[in-house]
Parts: sequence; C-alpha cells; structure tokens
Amino acid sequence: MTSDLPAEHRALVLETIEDGFHVKKVPTPRPGLGNAIVRVEVAGVLSYHREIYNGGRGYEYPKPIVGGISAIGRIAALGPDATVLKHGQLVYIDCVIHARDDPDALFLTAIHEGLTEGSKKLIRDVWRDGYFAEYAKVPLENCYVLDEQRLCGSLDYTIQDLMYMCYLLVPYGGYRDIRLEPGETIIVCPATGGYGGAGVQVAIAMGVRVIAYGRNEKELARLKEHVLKGTPNASIETVKMTGDEMVDAAALKAFGTVDAVLDFSPPQASKSAHVKSAIWALRRGGRVSLMGWNEDPIVPTFIGKNISLKGKLMYEREDIVNFIKMLERGLFPRGKNFVDTKIYQLEDWKAALDSGAEHIGIGKYVVFTP
Repeated sequence: MTSDLPAEHRALVLETIEDGFHVKKVPTPRPGLGNAIVRVEVAGVLSYHREIYNGGRGYEYPKPIVGGISAIGRIAALGPDATVLKHGQLVYIDCVIHARDDPDALFLTAIHEGLTEGSKKLIRDVWRDGYFAEYAKVPLENCYVLDEQRLCGSLDYTIQDLMYMCYLLVPYGGYRDIRLEPGETIIVCPATGGYGGAGVQVAIAMGVRVIAYGRNEKELARLKEHVLKGTPNASIETVKMTGDEMVDAAALKAFGTVDAVLDFSPPQASKSAHVKSAIWALRRGGRVSLMGWNEDPIVPTFIGKNISLKGKLMYEREDIVNFIKMLERGLFPRGKNFVDTKIYQLEDWKAALDSGAEHIGIGKYVVFTP
C-alpha cells in the first residue's frame, strides 16, 4: 500500500563523475500507471561498474543519477493497472528498459542512455534512476515474479546468490538467439571473465558440451574444477589462447565437431584474433553469437562454410521467463558450486566497485544489500 512507503529512503547518488557517489536521502517514488515500487533486497554490481562511474568507459547517462543494474526486491506498492503482481512478492527487476511505443528504443538502467532520441528521453525524464537504493520505481513489465518457496526453500538459494542471474541471463540471450541445442558443442571465449564464465555455466545447465577458451591458464583450471564440482557429469574442455590464430584453431578442432561460438570480447581485446580461431574450428553451418567488442571476426571460409554470424545485445523478455523456469527446476548447482557472493552496504560503495572488478569469473559475484 502507498501509505506504507516512507517519505524518503537511502540511495547511492552520482552527481558528477569527479565527486563520485554519495549515500543520500531522496524522496521515495509513488506508484502510478505502468509502474511498481519495489523495496530492493539486493542489487547487482558489474565487473566494469567502476569504469562506468569514473568515466573510464565513456558511457553516456544523465546526472545526477542513482547507480545500478538489475536487482531483486519485494513489491511495496503498485499502480492501478497491475494485474498479476502482488504486494510482498519477490521479483527480479531487469535492467533493460524498452519504450512501450517503440521497442527498438531501449537503454540499460543507470548504465547507458541508449542510441535513440526515444531512449535518451526515457532515461532522462521517466526511468532515470537505478537500483542502488532502498526503493525503486520500476516498469511493471520489468518485474519478474520469482517462486520464493521453491528457490529459497526447496533449492536453498539465498536471495543474494540469486542475483547472479544478472550475469547468467546475458549469455542465455545469446544462446537462444542462435538456437543452441542440448548435446551440441560450443566454444565460449574469452571464458575467464564474468560473462564468459557465466556463459560456460549456462551452457552446461542446458546440456551443452563446452570448450572454454581463454588466456589465463590458472583461471581455466579453476573454471573446469568449478563446473565439475557442481555438475560432475558435465562435458567441459579448456583451451589456452596463444595469440596464434591457426595454432589455436587446431587446438580447438582437436575436440571434434563444433556447432557454435559465443564471444564476449572486452574492449581491450577488440582486435584479438581469438574469434577467428574459434570460427575456423566451426563445422559447416555453424553459428556465432557476438556479444562483445570484437572488430574483425571474418575468416576466408566464412561464406564457403555457411557460417551464421549474429550480434546480440542482452536478451528478450521471453528469454528471462524461460531462464527463471530453468532456475526453478533446479538445473543449476547450489551453494558455492553456484556462486560465491560478496556482499556490501551502500556506504561501502568504493570497496564494492573495486571488488566487482576483481572478484570475477565463473561463480563469482558482488552485490549491494541496501
């Protein structure tokens, strides 16, 4: 009920990049048509949040702004047009906001203003603030009900650990986009980062054979150990990147038929040849999902082998619904075999953003508990 909402709440506010974040008391939003007010239980921290908010990535977003990405919380108040959501329900709050009259106008909450005038208008005037706060105003369609009894009861996940789905959803969107099927083989690269590691974990849950391809040999070994602890029968191989396009291609081909590739090249690896190595290893008719920053993935056999190449930003609404079903059916490991979560308060934002940049890779995540 609206009367239960406090007049003010605490939020992590960025007024200027130079001044950094400050925990401030801000007015608590009120419910209206098309939105819900959510009491935030846990908010995710990205590995590159520090770069976003110190200006390192050059992302555009309005200021002042409450920082954030996706979150999990409880419905505190609802607009009059809500038909399914109920007060007190545990919900996943997704960060990808679309214009209702133009689905192509989209932006990432408190991360990037998007590429259209419509998306810039929405983040500036309607859905500006992220979820590093005690309360948040959220579009109704961005609230996904979680079966708390199943997830936190029968399966014994903590709400903090469930926040790892913020990472896991992204590769799942790429897999759905290229129609990855159980029993197929996929190369995930680079596999040792946050999204690459999540891509390995999701593919294993889908019944896919994974070749994890990355530079850090020690992290590749940890990745394989983590997977096999949680899923002893998983089919997981690792290949170390050498920087030699054809040497790496031969190492990847040594594992037999490869059906697909998922790439999460970070900006600093935009000119790396590793995607070409992976594509050389593909079978005829193979598929590639590019979700990172690689600038030159084309190899001479691209056309002759009927390779499909698709770019993908995040995921679709249906992907989130299906992913939550996978989670609720118990297809992922539990406890530390799922994720090792580091938890911070809003006041410790510097330590949290530093930790987010360091505590990365498969089964690692950082969150705020406002």
